[in-house]
Amino acid sequence: MMIRHCVFIRFRPEVSEVEKTAIFAEIAALKDRLPGFLAVHVGENVSPEIGMDKGYAEGFIVDFADVAARDAYLDDAEHQKTGAKIVAAADGGVQGVFVYDLEIPD
Repeated sequence: MMIRHCVFIRFRPEVSEVEKTAIFAEIAALKDRLPGFLAVHVGENVSPEIGMDKGYAEGFIVDFADVAARDAYLDDAEHQKTGAKIVAAADGGVQGVFVYDLEIPD
């Protein structure tokens, strides 16, 4: 069963677009190294439902072939370094990061 790993971020106001782009590029670069990392989608929230994002205005979604591929990503040292950068750039640290994983039936 595929896993869709959704990460939404409330960046601190002083975090530059350059820093955000670099963080997202690091996540995307993991695709070439990690088996079962199928796709990554990065961007700003474009929902017309004002206020529904609760300030989580940017983020990314990664599709994994299965739970094992997702878990290998979570355990990966490079992912953990980038994850620490995300937490450091988020408003309130961990409180500024929302993670939600979905099982996608085959």
